[in-house]
Amino acid sequence: MGQSLSCSGNYDHGLFTAVQHGDLEIVTTLLDSDPSLLHQTTLYDRHSPLHIAATNDQIEILSKLLDGSLNPDVLNRHKQTPLMLAAMHGNIACVEKLLQAGANVLMFDTSYGRTCLHYAAYYGHSSCLKAILSSAQSSPVSASWGFSRFVNIRDGKGATPLHLAARQRRSECVHILLDSGALVCASTGGYGCPGSTPLHLAARGGSIDCIRELLAWGADRLQRDASGRIPYMVALKHKHGACASLLNPTSAEPLVWPSPLKFISELNPEAKALLEQALMDANREREKNILKGSSYSLPSPSHSDGVADNMSEVSESELCCICFEQVCTIEVQNCGHQMCAQCTLALCCHNKPNPATACLTPPVCPFCRSTITRLVVVKTECHDETDQDSADINCSKLSKSSRKLRHLNDSGSSSFKGLSSVSSFGKLGSRSSGRIAAEWLDKQ
Repeated sequence: MGQSLSCSGNYDHGLFTAVQHGDLEIVTTLLDSDPSLLHQTTLYDRHSPLHIAATNDQIEILSKLLDGSLNPDVLNRHKQTPLMLAAMHGNIACVEKLLQAGANVLMFDTSYGRTCLHYAAYYGHSSCLKAILSSAQSSPVSASWGFSRFVNIRDGKGATPLHLAARQRRSECVHILLDSGALVCASTGGYGCPGSTPLHLAARGGSIDCIRELLAWGADRLQRDASGRIPYMVALKHKHGACASLLNPTSAEPLVWPSPLKFISELNPEAKALLEQALMDANREREKNILKGSSYSLPSPSHSDGVADNMSEVSESELCCICFEQVCTIEVQNCGHQMCAQCTLALCCHNKPNPATACLTPPVCPFCRSTITRLVVVKTECHDETDQDSADINCSKLSKSSRKLRHLNDSGSSSFKGLSSVSSFGKLGSRSSGRIAAEWLDKQ
């Protein structure tokens, strides 16, 4: 596949050896004396000086070669570009330099029919993967080919970069690809067992981290490959017991990131990070219960990292009005009501979305019933004394009075009742009684 480049048996000029060892002075001297050496290649693999520099992470020499107007997409014997080799070896500086020089991310080699994106995912070089995706999003590739199509590009055996990352246990790359629009239930052609999904391949590789990411993005545990096997059966066959327990169709369904909902793509990046962390924490608690053989229940928000230790320092007025346990960190726009990440997550994600549904109903704020258009992180300065008068709409300033919550329980809201069916929100009933004053609703 071109992982190692040998310069033995080449011409006597010594350019390839100098490039391989990063001797910029010798390279400069040789090219000044004979500029045609720039286009020489090794005898067998047809590696150019650019291939050798990219493979060995010789960024200074690579920059000099590119400054000499050398084609960044020069091909070796297997039709591999320097960008492919740099991505294969995780040489991020060379990857970035080649992308800046206009290297084509849509080139396919003849060994496996793969692109630089496939190689970055296969070898688990997340920084290179991000750089290539970022370049593709802002290059003509996005306008002509389409960015989503590029993320799901297939190699010669019908494998997408997500398939390769899942099979090779590259959980960070799996997350990056899913977040960029990779299809979580796409089937392979001839790669692995025909018809395998990324979840099948993660089960074969035995990576709980990859399985966790795929399930959180809606991977189907019941989807079968061409042999009729579900991922659970694949994990059992390869003796990955823990993976099989999580993939068992009889075990509890995980919380699923609602990627088809439009508002998710409009999330504030900080809010998205908070919700993703809450989702993964919830699913980890589910996994612990499954692996212990106990019945599943959603974790208490107090189990979240960093919250329990600081809970004694948080006043009651700052707690979420839904669970009364965790600090409000997410604000709903445009109404301004606030909730903790766990409750926001359960409101938006407690039901697995159906990608085939033509029209998806966005979630609504449980306090005022307005449609959630955007979620942002709560600004800490809103808790200053000077802001007390302007913060009446925030649930963190209303938790001393549970009248609002009692009204929601009495109103029969379908989306909010869905939350109370989850065990982590079971305290709502014991915390609330009576009714809300009409004056508060009129202010909304």
